Amino acid sequence: MMGLRWSIAVTVTFAVSLLWFGALRIQASNSVSAFVQNAIYSNRITVFSKSYCPYCLRAKRILAGLSEKPIVVELDLRDDGYEIQSVLLDLIGRRTVPQVFVNGRHIGGSDDLSAAVQSGELQKLLSAS
Repeated sequence: MMGLRWSIAVTVTFAVSLLWFGALRIQASNSVSAFVQNAIYSNRITVFSKSYCPYCLRAKRILAGLSEKPIVVELDLRDDGYEIQSVLLDLIGRRTVPQVFVNGRHIGGSDDLSAAVQSGELQKLLSAS
């Protein structure tokens, strides 16, 4: 009888632990999503980047020529960088970097940013707000 009670107690403790850790994981996921949303919509220019990526360096060079300074989130320098990339995948269908947002609008990667500068679209977006 004592063995049965102990077994039930262990099983219940294990189940509660699984639920608790699952809730922590969901909360962490939600906070990463909230961080991404906040970065995109609270800043005029947001770049999700990796510090060593040549395409990211190119995008940052393009943006350095503007009077507006971008907020740059270096994913490789963050513990939650991989999770941020997963949120970007859910949000825009891409997990590659760089990903550039202007006034909450997704511009795209380095080539897309360059094209937006060439066409004048970037300047229009920046002057719109």
